[in-house]
Amino acid sequence: MTRISLFQKELEKEAIATRKMLTAVPDGKWDWKPHPKSMNMLQLSTHIAELPTWIGMVLNTNELDFAGMDFKPTPVKDTAALVQIFENSLADAREQLANGKEETLDEPWTLRNGEQVYSTDPKADVIRMSLSQIIHHRAQLGVFLRLLDVPIPGSYGPSADDPGF
Repeated sequence: MTRISLFQKELEKEAIATRKMLTAVPDGKWDWKPHPKSMNMLQLSTHIAELPTWIGMVLNTNELDFAGMDFKPTPVKDTAALVQIFENSLADAREQLANGKEETLDEPWTLRNGEQVYSTDPKADVIRMSLSQIIHHRAQLGVFLRLLDVPIPGSYGPSADDPGF
């Protein structure tokens, strides 16, 4: 099994849980955050919905320089739009992996902010980190939802709110 096929398999598995969690985000709570240092619900959920696009960025570039970009998250007006952003990002990730070349996965990819280099790792490691970021931020979203008393869908099995999974 190739590394790309392993990434494809994991992406599909994580997409199921991510879709369920994003679907649970309540309209009207976009500005809510549990702590002043936290992202608000809109920032966090949009970040999760857009994270699959990192796969194509990593496969098709050699770096991301925060100093040289003008990133603006996709506008979200409601939960349905949020889920659609995720579906579009997922479709992009699927296409990028389908067209990805196994031999490029060992090439270096750098994350920087101008002269400050945060990391330089093989592209395969950055794709792995991107998938882990989806999982990490999805768990963070679960805490946000729990604090708002929103039922939490099961991810890898039942949850207290979704015992039938």
